[in-house]
Amino acid sequence: MISKRLARFGAREWPVIVALLLPAGALWAFVELTDEVAEGSTQSLDETILLALRTPGDPTDPLGPHWLEEMMRDFTGLGGIGVLTIITLSAIGYLLLDRKFRGAVAVGIAVSGGLMISTLIKMGFDRARPDLVPHGSYVATASFPSGHSMMAAIVYLTLAAMVARLRPDWRTRIYLLATAVVIVLLIGVSRVYLGVHWPTDVLAGWTVGSAWAMICWVLMLRLQRQGDVEASG
Repeated sequence: MISKRLARFGAREWPVIVALLLPAGALWAFVELTDEVAEGSTQSLDETILLALRTPGDPTDPLGPHWLEEMMRDFTGLGGIGVLTIITLSAIGYLLLDRKFRGAVAVGIAVSGGLMISTLIKMGFDRARPDLVPHGSYVATASFPSGHSMMAAIVYLTLAAMVARLRPDWRTRIYLLATAVVIVLLIGVSRVYLGVHWPTDVLAGWTVGSAWAMICWVLMLRLQRQGDVEASG
C-alpha cells in the first residue's frame, strides 16, 4: 500500500520537480556566467566571436550580403520594446475578452517583472557596449545582460506555453514551443551580428529570461490548480 502511494506521488510530483530544477539550473548558469564576465575571463572569446561575424580586415562590414544585415535588423526588431509591448498588450486584451481576468494580470506581472529585473541587472553590472565594431542598431542602455534576448525569452516562451496548453495534440505543443525558441535564438544572434552586444550578454539574457519565464509559468500553474487563476482552456 505504501509503495503504491509513493508511486502515485512520484507520478504526480516529478513534473513539478523537473519544472523547479530547470529554472534553478538556468539561474545557476547565469550566476556562473556573471562571475566569469566580471573577472574578464570571457573577454577574449567575446571579441573573437564578434570579429568572426565581420568581413576579414574590415570590422565595419558585417559578414554576408547586405540583405542578411537587413534581415538581422528585422529579427532584432522582434525583441524591441515596441513590438514586445504590442504583443503583450494584445495577449492581455485577448485574455480580458475571454474573461480570464486574473490570467491577464498574471501575464502583465510576468512581463513587467522581467523588465524590472533586466533594468536592475543592467544598472548594477553597467557593462559597456562593444567598441570593436560599429553598432548596427541604436542602443542607449548598458550591455549586460541583453535586454532584447531576456525580454524576448520571457514574452515569447510564456505566451507559447500558454497557447500550447490549449492544444491537445503534443506535436502542436512542441511546434509552438519550438517556434518560440527559434524566435528567441534569432533575436539574440542578431544582437551580436549587429555589434550591439557581446555574445555573453546574449547568453546571460537567454538564461535569466528563460529562468524567469519558467518560474512565472510554474507559479501560474500552481495558482490555476488552486483556483486563483483561470485555467487556459
